[in-house]
Amino acid sequence: MEKDTNQRKLRVCVATCNRADYSKLAPIMFGIKAESAYFELSVVVIGSHLIDDYGNTYRMIEQDDFDIQARLHTIVRGEDEAAMVESVGLALVKLPDVLNRLKPDIIIVHGDRFDALALATSAALMNIRILHIEGGEVSGTIDDSIRHAITKLSHYHVCCTRSAEQHLIAMCEDHDRILLAGCPSYDKLLNVKNKDYMGVMKAWLGDDVKPEEYIVALQHPVTTDIKHSVKMFEFTLDALISFNKRTLVLFPNIDAGSKEMVRVMRKKGVEHHPNFRAVKHVPFEQFIQLVAHAGCMIGNSSCGVREAGAFGTPVINLGTRQTGRETGENVLHVRDADTENKIIHALQLQFGKRYPCSKIYGDGNSVPRIVKFLKSISLSEPLQKKFCFPPVKESISQDIDHILETLSALAVDLGGTNLRIAIVSMKGEIIKKYAQPNPKTYEDRIELILKMCVEAASEAVSLNCRILGVGISTGGRVNPHEGVVLHSTKLIQEWSSVDLRTPLSDTLHLPVWVDNDGNCAALAERKFGQGKGIEDFVTVITGTGIGGGVIHHNELVHGSSFCAGELGHIMVSFDGPECMCGSHGCIEAYASGIALQREAKRLHDEDLLLVEDMSLKNDESVTAVHLIQAAKLGNSKASNILKTAGTALGIGIVNILHTINPSLVILSGVLANQYVNPVKEVIRQRGLASVQDVAVVVSNLSDPALLGAASMVLDYTTRRTY
Repeated sequence: MEKDTNQRKLRVCVATCNRADYSKLAPIMFGIKAESAYFELSVVVIGSHLIDDYGNTYRMIEQDDFDIQARLHTIVRGEDEAAMVESVGLALVKLPDVLNRLKPDIIIVHGDRFDALALATSAALMNIRILHIEGGEVSGTIDDSIRHAITKLSHYHVCCTRSAEQHLIAMCEDHDRILLAGCPSYDKLLNVKNKDYMGVMKAWLGDDVKPEEYIVALQHPVTTDIKHSVKMFEFTLDALISFNKRTLVLFPNIDAGSKEMVRVMRKKGVEHHPNFRAVKHVPFEQFIQLVAHAGCMIGNSSCGVREAGAFGTPVINLGTRQTGRETGENVLHVRDADTENKIIHALQLQFGKRYPCSKIYGDGNSVPRIVKFLKSISLSEPLQKKFCFPPVKESISQDIDHILETLSALAVDLGGTNLRIAIVSMKGEIIKKYAQPNPKTYEDRIELILKMCVEAASEAVSLNCRILGVGISTGGRVNPHEGVVLHSTKLIQEWSSVDLRTPLSDTLHLPVWVDNDGNCAALAERKFGQGKGIEDFVTVITGTGIGGGVIHHNELVHGSSFCAGELGHIMVSFDGPECMCGSHGCIEAYASGIALQREAKRLHDEDLLLVEDMSLKNDESVTAVHLIQAAKLGNSKASNILKTAGTALGIGIVNILHTINPSLVILSGVLANQYVNPVKEVIRQRGLASVQDVAVVVSNLSDPALLGAASMVLDYTTRRTY
């Protein structure tokens, strides 16, 4: 493009508010400076750049050899909602003098900060053209509203993704004034990873740190729910302390609530903890190298959902601050980061993994496009914005279910007989179910699980379902942190020391959760069933075996060796019948389906089972159903067996009530209705007065194993948006 010698230079003012927006604006500033024949650059610095507590980051602008034409102290300290409003007002008071002096033809504003809103408002009212960087994106908190407000004030738009471009068009912006360029920071960061990074790591984290063995933590307040975001930050720090890895913690931004978050850091002793390095600011190029080589990044910064994806760095995004952002496969969203254990579990899933690099937000060629776009701007064009309103039909109502994908989990239930898989929605609706006989060998079983999961995930697309992850319910003792079946029940052969997470995660590129079937039943009740909203309850499964799960203070109890909740093996007799575990007198030896079947066969062999109106075909097997039927028809021996079974189960539950004192007992499984009244009677007869009023109810869930497997996924989300 040849410059018209009669055309004066375009006066471009770049206004920057903080360390984050400068990382996006700096590459553009370098591009403009390199084209000095076309542009006259001026720089205005406001906001937290000029505050010591936030690192006096205006210095890095000077270090980049840019002349700063104006420094405006616009922040009213207080770090609360009122201070944010007063800061906008102060900026509006100070900016007109600067803009009158500089007389820019166009001002470049970035993002969604309250400072940027003041800049855009001032420029719009003073008839200065505005170029907005990163409009059209969607995220959580008040930032969304501010970003879209700046969009409506702006004359030109540079966006990073195709969906952001579509959002701008949907907001009635002129398509000819929208440039899909990608994120300017990608121009620098895509060339950063191969540089000498060991020196940077040692400078910020210590001489003994190694790549992928440390964590970068950056968490900001959520201005629409400050109290919750501060509590979530406290959970995050507790989880990081427990996780015991070297961690670089950056101070939060200046939004309302940051003061309280800093207090939490000091209360936890983060600045003096041997595993932590707490810093106010890291230069962008060094920060990106630290992110690129981290074992994990955690928090709610846009850097985690944007820049970290370029390196495949695993990210844990906490809470709602980035809700709606497009993300790569590397981001695990913890929807409700409301407990320390939930965040620790996310760290266990993500730390040390590597993902495919994602270029959703840019290809490294953003700045040349933006410079070319600036050159195309004609000052002879009318200043008044035009909006491109779409034609509106008389009725545009549409069922939203046809527009939005259904966020879903892939649930797997490994039983002794069948292998079942289901697509389960957020509301607990089973959208599609698949079942096959469970193979007898390890190799065949793994092959079938992978095949069925791949087919279900593929069909989920046609069902308009977005699969967020895979949850597996299986019999036996499970290490849920590693996704490994440690020891199986006798009903599932060749199923000990089995890593389920790795092959499924590698095949589907989704996070995978694994737990014991009893624990899954308890999780299902907590999310969808009788235990919803109850802090302390116990679920007892009464089926082929006896199992269960314990929820204490809203958390599933696994125990030190992952055998908490093995309720079927509570002993209720010294010399009772032999149990499948090898012991004697367990609840399962009295009350399980297998135990009742054993007693039914014994009675049948002694010709004491069948009564009038009962018959067995020649090839029909005797089961627990026949025992229950005989008892209902007046068989006293069958009735006595069921009474003994109910008493054994009741005594076991009394022991549970006396040990952990839950407020609710939920009976689940095919025998639950048979046992509910005998259990209540035993509690009345044998329980302490303080536990006799504990409610005992029957589960109303049709498929607790699948729903529980799904619930492990649905508290977390991953991939793209949520």
